[in-house]
Amino acid sequence: MNLQLYRSEAFPESTIRVSGSKSETNRLLLLQALFATIQLENTSNSDDSEVMIKALHTSGELIDIHHAGTAMRFLTAYFATQPGREVVLTGSPRMKERPIKILVEALRQLGATISYEAEEGYPPIRIVGKKLSESKVALPADVSSQYISALLLIAAGLENGLELTLEGKITSIPYIQMTLQLLKEVGITAHFEGNTIRVVPMKEILAPVVVTVESDWSSASYFYSIVALASPGTAITLSSYKANSLQGDSALADLYQSFGVETTFENKHVVLKKTNVPLKPVTFELNHTPDIAQTIAVTCFGLGIGCHLTGLYTLKIKETDRLEALKTELEKLGAAITITDDSLTLEASTTINPNVSIATYHDHRMAMAFAPLALRVPIIIADAGVVSKSYPQFWEDMKAVGLKMEEVKA
Repeated sequence: MNLQLYRSEAFPESTIRVSGSKSETNRLLLLQALFATIQLENTSNSDDSEVMIKALHTSGELIDIHHAGTAMRFLTAYFATQPGREVVLTGSPRMKERPIKILVEALRQLGATISYEAEEGYPPIRIVGKKLSESKVALPADVSSQYISALLLIAAGLENGLELTLEGKITSIPYIQMTLQLLKEVGITAHFEGNTIRVVPMKEILAPVVVTVESDWSSASYFYSIVALASPGTAITLSSYKANSLQGDSALADLYQSFGVETTFENKHVVLKKTNVPLKPVTFELNHTPDIAQTIAVTCFGLGIGCHLTGLYTLKIKETDRLEALKTELEKLGAAITITDDSLTLEASTTINPNVSIATYHDHRMAMAFAPLALRVPIIIADAGVVSKSYPQFWEDMKAVGLKMEEVKA
């Protein structure tokens, strides 16, 4: 499905209910599989979370997680701890190019039995579940935080708990802190001191624990972009959000002040309002918030201002190489942009080529990041259905905030 997007003449004030955080949901689903007394509310309805639920409740050997990177990492750790289960975890062609060796090696240090079905270091992998009695493991701290979170999520279920040493500079700390806070919310004891995290073992959680998942801040980023590109006075209300969020992408509230977006927390809602501020080039370090880099780059291009974004090295191993994809698609729109392995630099530009078809590379965030540009020029989003990976109702919500759209042929 390819969608042609236009700006609506009217721009309604809207209240949008955003689904629960995919990041929180998938962590809690794994904890719920280990401790059955955990109850969840406002869970994500994303494809990734649906894949996670299906995998945790299937009895078959072959488990296909498609494009769901979080599910691949978390389920690798989970099935390694399940005596009597033997599974093969596989995924999409792109998933088979995404490295998993660091996590596999860490689990092997704990005693896990995992082998590669094809290329060394990459899915598909065969896991023979067993009781893991080793409790000490070390891994590089500058890799995907999902490796670290995967180990922390199974830690309390290990016979002797876990002592995890992170070697080198720690990156993506907000996602590690999110995992630790969720452990705390369900009653698991963990300590993070220096470069060492210790998790105390637990046989069971006796009393029922109800956890309400906060709505997804990464999904909120597209509404921040809409408001930034709209006229002063435009307002959008989103629910359910809190000021003391566990999600690193809540940094949006601060970052988008540079684009004239004012954030106000009211009860469990957040109100975004466009104010009139002078626009100037921005420099952001996004080491802790890489998932919003695409949205910020497109926002800056739409506003006609330059930006220099750093801390982006993990984007090369996502659903696509997001830096290359951003460069290619922004250049089609008329942007002057340079990238390195870690950064993106966009020059200020006042011209946007209209009616350009944006390729999405099987990447949900490419589709959603470029959609707000329709406030400036008509734009076509190819393979628009890819948004279901994290935000199935995205296009309906875009209509609610003032975008018009129609299906067009490729």
